[in-house]
Amino acid sequence: MDVVLPCLDEAEALPRVLDRIPPGWRALVVDNGSTDGSADIARALGATVVHEARRGFGAACHAGLTAATADIVCFCDCDATLDPADLVPFVERIRAGEADLVLGRRRARSLRAWPLHARTGNLALARLLRRRTGLRLHDLGPLRAARREPLLSLALTDRRSGYPLQMVVRAADAGWRIAEYEVPYGPRAGASKVTGTWRGTWQAVRDMSRVLAEPPVQEGARP
Repeated sequence: MDVVLPCLDEAEALPRVLDRIPPGWRALVVDNGSTDGSADIARALGATVVHEARRGFGAACHAGLTAATADIVCFCDCDATLDPADLVPFVERIRAGEADLVLGRRRARSLRAWPLHARTGNLALARLLRRRTGLRLHDLGPLRAARREPLLSLALTDRRSGYPLQMVVRAADAGWRIAEYEVPYGPRAGASKVTGTWRGTWQAVRDMSRVLAEPPVQEGARP
């Protein structure tokens, strides 16, 4: 199993995150221009490091997806808010044929873990997604798993904050079975690059709103 970990200056969180990778799984840390030695730390801790020069969350995620070789690929933030070990039941559901894409529904351990502005933005996007696709999802969080080849067939193009949402929208358009699985969500290590402020949150919402405005794309194959 490959776990894609998009990384931008996460030296503080990396040891905790990599320590929780399930045994036998491969960690793909995608360095997106870190200046704090994140890549060296990840490499020293046994992770495979992928370099992506183009800045953007989606750019890092997609670089990890293309570098992956496992049949099932997982995604997890690299800031210690989420536990990669929680991905095990995601993979089990996919292997059992119960779902094609499994998303983590975050349950905050504290208000500090998920500030009001970030929750508000997430709720707004979930409502827009329901209007666009009919999916009744509660969260568009970054913890997720799916088979690699069908993911590549979705031909995702967003390379910023809209990448996770575009994955869900195009999977829904292609008829994928999409499921949610509850996961604990804790405070991040270091400063957030996106949801740490109202401005960052609404910039992400703006990126994702553009994704929702795209017409349906039919390239994606059913797993």
